[in-house]
Amino acid sequence: MPRRLLPFPPLYLPPALRSVAGALLLAAAATAAAAQAPSCQDPLKPRQVAEFLFGRDIGARLGVSEREWTRFLAREVTPRFPDGLTVTDARGQWRGRIAREPAKRVEIVLPGNADDTARLEAVVAAYKRQFHQDSVALIVRSACVAF
Repeated sequence: MPRRLLPFPPLYLPPALRSVAGALLLAAAATAAAAQAPSCQDPLKPRQVAEFLFGRDIGARLGVSEREWTRFLAREVTPRFPDGLTVTDARGQWRGRIAREPAKRVEIVLPGNADDTARLEAVVAAYKRQFHQDSVALIVRSACVAF
């Protein structure tokens, strides 16, 4: 298969700038999502919902046990989002190949505080650092919510 050439050279960012660029992209995405708040019918209210996808393998082996996951959730996620969250088991695909990797999906209805983005970024950074992960998927979307 012939190599596909990009119309521009790839962008190289030193590691120190990658986290800054990631933070700026995350903040821009959260701002854009907030600007597109849905029109909700009572009793539903427009809110932002964050969804994390945490892979649990490190290399070709399970690197994050259930015990380690539970500890991470208790120490890093719950204190930042104490109003509640939902955790489900998941499987996924990464960069074109099927990953036979256990994963955790965490969904949080954001409280709407000015520091929501910073708290989301802190969770991503903690997981990547603690479990040597290349990536944590984070999706922020607008939704109509009622409790």
